[in-house]
Amino acid sequence: MNVMTKPETTEVDPISLQVIRGAFETIAEEMGHVLYRMSFSSIIRESQDLGAGLFDTDYNTLCESESTPMHIGSIPGYLRGIEETLEDGEWFEGDVVVHNHPYYGASHTPDLAIVVPVFYEGRLVGFAGNTAHHVDIGAATPGLIIDVPDVFAEGMLLAGVKLYRKGKANTGMWNYIRMNSRAAQQLISDIEAQVASARLGAKRFVELIEKYGEDVVFGAANQLMDYSERMTRQRLSEIPDGDYEAEGFLDDDGRNRGQQLKVKVTVKVRGDAVEVDLTGSADQTPTAYNVPFEGSTKVAAFAAFRKLLLDTATSEMRVPSNEGSFRPIKVTAPLGSIFNPKFPASAEARFTQCNRMIDLIIRALAPVLPETVIAGSSASISFAAYSGVRPSGDYWVFLEVNEGAYGGRPRSDGPDAIDNLMANTRNNPLEDLAMHIPMICDRYELRDDMPPGAGEFRGGIGVVKSQRVLTPGFITHESERHTEAPWGIFGGHEGAVGKCLLYNYATPDDVTEMHSKFSGLEVKADDVMAYYSPNGGGFGNPLNRPAKKVLEDVLDGFCTVKHAHDAYGVVIDLEEETVDIEATNKLRDKMQRQN
Repeated sequence: MNVMTKPETTEVDPISLQVIRGAFETIAEEMGHVLYRMSFSSIIRESQDLGAGLFDTDYNTLCESESTPMHIGSIPGYLRGIEETLEDGEWFEGDVVVHNHPYYGASHTPDLAIVVPVFYEGRLVGFAGNTAHHVDIGAATPGLIIDVPDVFAEGMLLAGVKLYRKGKANTGMWNYIRMNSRAAQQLISDIEAQVASARLGAKRFVELIEKYGEDVVFGAANQLMDYSERMTRQRLSEIPDGDYEAEGFLDDDGRNRGQQLKVKVTVKVRGDAVEVDLTGSADQTPTAYNVPFEGSTKVAAFAAFRKLLLDTATSEMRVPSNEGSFRPIKVTAPLGSIFNPKFPASAEARFTQCNRMIDLIIRALAPVLPETVIAGSSASISFAAYSGVRPSGDYWVFLEVNEGAYGGRPRSDGPDAIDNLMANTRNNPLEDLAMHIPMICDRYELRDDMPPGAGEFRGGIGVVKSQRVLTPGFITHESERHTEAPWGIFGGHEGAVGKCLLYNYATPDDVTEMHSKFSGLEVKADDVMAYYSPNGGGFGNPLNRPAKKVLEDVLDGFCTVKHAHDAYGVVIDLEEETVDIEATNKLRDKMQRQN
């Protein structure tokens, strides 16, 4: 039996501290790189829907890969859940654990975690772990689920299960996993990639300890966490004490149409600490549209403040991504609410709620952080699962994350067609799609049917993507913001809501407008799903936008001549491709007086 005794840590000199910090970050990046390079499914291999890092025996994050925040930030919750459920009740050298139970710390069931214990001189000193979103874990509908009654319909629930025990493979468990997935080969191969990544992380962790000594490595880790905590508290202390509120509404729960779900955020700032209170948000839903508290709700709040206060592009000093930045942040959500459901409620389709929570944290703090916040982003996610059965009888399953758009920013326009807020996945190359899946992308470009939110700095433009299936199959789609547009700020205008259309390639005028979420829709060969992501809100008074920029947007097709006139007060001669300066000045003066 291993005994976990902690060595006394020492004060590490600044040069050694930076060297070890760099080593930690390199190990995490190498783990992530190995994982996505070895994986077979496009959601991991191309989109990089994953996270990886190292952890101490108190489950503190020591370092994390630069990947999707929801993944890496959630692993401490997985580790605490594993502690409650671990097979054998203890760790041995050579163990490899798989875990995905949302009521034991997981972010949601398709995100399988692989954890390897790190032993040094016979003692457990830490963990190397990763998570990745898998193509299919045998849920009620292929790939993704929304309208299901409970957590047991989400697919395989794995809690503290050892895939390897003392280095020996648990063949029964591997066979169980293989026999309970529609995409078995991809699932098994991707798990094997996770195992390789975690084992590499454990190996590198031991090599680091051997090189610098256990007391120095953990001394540096503790100092780095303390530094991240100090920097977070310093930035929080710059926000005036107070309670800051914002609320919004989600479209529906995927079953009960027309019944919006309230999201209410109260940000309580007290000195150098903050509480995100979600009291007042909707009750848990009867579908999978709930959010696991430990693995997702808390992680979203942590990510929100790191983005607001410690962004690497705007901060003077780069602050390590570790547990320290989480310590000053408390998260509260009533048990039985959408952000803290009671077992056995399903909680697989949980991402859009997290993105909206972050969007509302930003909105709540806008009055006291005017130079830091942005206008409303798409703050959703379009997560689509396409599937069908090949002539051989085997399933094909494809998961796709579509881009959204940011809101306008204090000094620049919102970025176009990009994951935002909590999302950080990459798009899947269309060539890869055509090589492996019986689908064709008919259209993939910036949205042109609705303008982004007008402002001194306009909102970002969303994406439109039309995917055509070549065989009969099924589509499940999880998205949001079809009823409430991204908000404008400081005089900026709101953006545009999203939409989702379904039609057949042979009859493109016979269009059905879909809800933002639908499950297991049966489709025919050559049916097309066209998704239009929301456009971001505008930042600042549109009348302050330089007329030349408005002209450029018109010429680029992002803005019509009429919209330039009505929203920006800019008069454009489209034939000459010029601005009528005199007419523009008169119109803007008139509009300013009317405001």
